[in-house]
Amino acid sequence: MGRLGYNDSFFAIYQRHTAASLMFVSALGFALMATCVKLVNHLGIPVLEIVAARSLVSICLSYLDIQRKGISIWGDQKILLIARGLVGAVALISVYYAVTTLPLAESTILQYLHPVFTALLALFFLKEKIHYSTIICIMLSLIGLIIMINPAVFSEGLSSAINYTILPPWSIAAGLLGAFGSGVAYVLVRKLNQTEDSSVIIFYFPLVALPISLLLLGQDFVVPDLKATILLLFVGIFTQVGQLGLTKAMQYEKAAKATAYSYVQVIFATILGWAVFSEIPSDYTIIGGTLIILGATTNFVLKRVIPEVATGEDVQLKSPKQP
Repeated sequence: MGRLGYNDSFFAIYQRHTAASLMFVSALGFALMATCVKLVNHLGIPVLEIVAARSLVSICLSYLDIQRKGISIWGDQKILLIARGLVGAVALISVYYAVTTLPLAESTILQYLHPVFTALLALFFLKEKIHYSTIICIMLSLIGLIIMINPAVFSEGLSSAINYTILPPWSIAAGLLGAFGSGVAYVLVRKLNQTEDSSVIIFYFPLVALPISLLLLGQDFVVPDLKATILLLFVGIFTQVGQLGLTKAMQYEKAAKATAYSYVQVIFATILGWAVFSEIPSDYTIIGGTLIILGATTNFVLKRVIPEVATGEDVQLKSPKQP
């Protein structure tokens, strides 16, 4: 067997890192999107109007991308595509409500419970195995999430010297609903990737979300000024970056493992919350964020360095006398 040439080796390494790289780009795009959502809401724009504006921008960008590819905008599995759009719309409204009523880091933390739902849903509906590396990643990440969530939620014996605020219950509920909806949407994306182009999948999301958000908005529409309009445009642009990176990543990796890398969005959100909104991370956030990064990197390292441990396969040691 001949040796691979330099170009072949480089391409093989590039292929192995593609899913992780795309998920990191996706995570940064979504973190910047959340920042713009919070900024434009501070200017008096309602959540449902932000959802509608984002959907309008995404429809235009998605349509142009589909026209560039020269394919049909409607796809083949229309029922699944509409279902993906409907679930995504509910999740999006929930997530935006949480983003606008919670600190940026905490709202992102709640949203990023979705890989747990994704892994379980992928197990039952896509028949994907949950490898040991993914289980370790999820466990470490969940521990990090628990540490970063407001300690007052599940501890009554804290010292009075510890500063904390109780998070609004409706905001927490919205964040959890958004996480579950995202998990369902990701599984549908994984299923649709088998037959549909990624641009068509992305197109159906705003196609369904736009009329739903406008219907619910009703008479609460607020005419945005120039600053708000620019921010609304960036909400749509950063959303498109995040969606495209996510959808492409799932073409290279299984749903449960691919979404595990996206935990890094929590770190991006923490940094942006501090830089833009002066939300200073607590010790709990720092410790929890470290565990989340450790979980994401463990998922990759075990898969690359110790593949038998990552997949859970048994390793049979043979003696030199065995054939």
